[in-house]
Amino acid sequence: MNWDKWNKKTGRRTVVLGGLAIGAFLSLSVLSPLPVAADTLNDLRLSGALGEAFDGFARARKNSVADFVADVNKKRRAIYAKRAKSQGVPVGQVGRVYASQIREKAPAGTWFLSESGDWSQK
Repeated sequence: MNWDKWNKKTGRRTVVLGGLAIGAFLSLSVLSPLPVAADTLNDLRLSGALGEAFDGFARARKNSVADFVADVNKKRRAIYAKRAKSQGVPVGQVGRVYASQIREKAPAGTWFLSESGDWSQK
């Protein structure tokens, strides 16, 4: 099988990958990060390592997940800021609205931090 091809228009050599290799690459590299991240978030919620707070941001309940929580909160902050700007309201107000939606959708067993600093489990 000839894997190398010479492109007559560009004068460049390209490598042709078989359909199986491309399919494997797409399934491993492109499609899996989103479901894995969602699964990881819920897994960490259920394990108690990660909790949700009144302000719409996640909290690390175990130091081992601090980097993951920082990444989640960075993404949430961007979403909240965009929504706040479009509606002309403070970011904190948007976060609180999202917090109630997060609470509704979070699996049973998720820990939630109240404004008074108390943790409770759904």
